[in-house]
Parts: sequence; structure tokens; C-alpha cells
Amino acid sequence: MIWENFTLALSKYVQFSGRSRRAEFWSFALITTLFGVVAGLWDGLLFGKEYLQEVIDLLFLVPGLAVGARRLHDTGRSGWWQLIAFTGIGIIVLLFWFAEDGHLDDNEWGESPKYGAEEFEEIIREDEELIV
Repeated sequence: MIWENFTLALSKYVQFSGRSRRAEFWSFALITTLFGVVAGLWDGLLFGKEYLQEVIDLLFLVPGLAVGARRLHDTGRSGWWQLIAFTGIGIIVLLFWFAEDGHLDDNEWGESPKYGAEEFEEIIREDEELIV
């Protein structure tokens, strides 16, 4: 499941529009981190400098930005909010937003990847029944 979500995120490597679920984002983050750690270990053993790790970082830069933008879209925010990471403290805010559940309904970036139209209507009906 983690690998499938990683390959799904990687298959949309330049798609900055649309929405991504938490599982897709965090699977991508986990696998790319593992690749980076392994590359760093190989660099330490073979070269003494970070050649492979820099290559891995460059390979996953654009796909990482794309999946981050789609994840922010799922929470109702613009992908440009990723720029707050440059402030330092913004990384904490981004981690909170990345961990937040996506919006149930459609937003300007598309339909919810977690709740399709039928599931969303069923949730609304259940909520209305609880209110009445």
C-alpha cells in the first residue's frame, strides 16, 4: 500500500493541480526519506561526500513540490503556501496542514480523492438524520 501510494505520487510528478490524500503524501515522504538515508550511507562508505544523496534530492524535488501542492489543495489551501518553509517556523505549520484531513466536499482544485460524490452525499444524509 505504501509503495502503491508512492508510485501514484511519482506518476503525477509534474501535476500541480488536483488533490492528494494524506496516505499518498506521507508514503511519498517516507520512501523519499528512506532513499535519501540509503544514498547518504552509500556516500559515506564510497565517497566521503554527498554525491548520491544530492542526486536523489534533485530527482525528487519537483515530484515532492507537486505532491505537497496537491496535498495543500486537499486541505483547501494554495500550493504556494509551501514557500513558508523558508521562514523556518513555517515548516511546523506545513506539517500540521499536511497531517490535516482533507475537505469532504469539492473545492476549487477538484473532487475529494477520499470521499467521492456518492460517499459525500451519504455523509450529508447521515448528518441530516442526526440533526432531525
